[in-house]
Amino acid sequence: MTPDYGKTFKHWRAGASETPDAPWHQYTRHAFVEGLRDGSLPHASFLQYLVQDYVFLVHFARAWSLGVVKSEILEEMTVCANTVDGLVNHEMALHVKTCAAVGISEDTLFNATEAPENLAYTRYVMDAGLQGDFLDLMAALAPCVMGYGEIGLRLKAEAAPNTPYTDWIDTYSGAEYQGICTTVGGMLDAAVARRLGCLDASPRANALQARFTLATQLEVGFWGMGLRGA
Repeated sequence: MTPDYGKTFKHWRAGASETPDAPWHQYTRHAFVEGLRDGSLPHASFLQYLVQDYVFLVHFARAWSLGVVKSEILEEMTVCANTVDGLVNHEMALHVKTCAAVGISEDTLFNATEAPENLAYTRYVMDAGLQGDFLDLMAALAPCVMGYGEIGLRLKAEAAPNTPYTDWIDTYSGAEYQGICTTVGGMLDAAVARRLGCLDASPRANALQARFTLATQLEVGFWGMGLRGA
């Protein structure tokens, strides 16, 4: 069942889910994700992912900060600023805690060399925001925010009781993160209505869908990068 993160997300998600091998399915049902669910993901892969995801979140926070600059109203600025706070002061803390337990310091995380998949994804998102407007940036950011929320909820319901990745699952299925997804989704719906009216009827609909779909494809590559740590 698709979580209710707003009609814009539902529309974009559908556009990236038209066939079983479509990007959204590949992203949310990736072998890496299924390894989190049943506990079969090698620990080395998970650590590889965490290190790279920490670097990703640094750039992701910068992209959300750009959202403050691109905002047109205070509500948009507030959501973007609160998301930066959640990323920097909460989500990244999970990575630091998990990696510290195996001797990987926060300084090591911050200065890790970016994998090509990480570099491609983060720079694509920043480019969307720098060259485009607020909606271009949101279309590139949304797959990560809402996708992790959807994955977290499914894994919470389906995960094996002995999976070692319970903390990760609890983070993204928990009320705090789900609240972020709902808030961002509502803000996105309002932003689309304010700028475009009806998304379906807008001449920008295809271009925004393409941004969302490409960002989803880059998420698939990111999971694949994590599997290389095995």
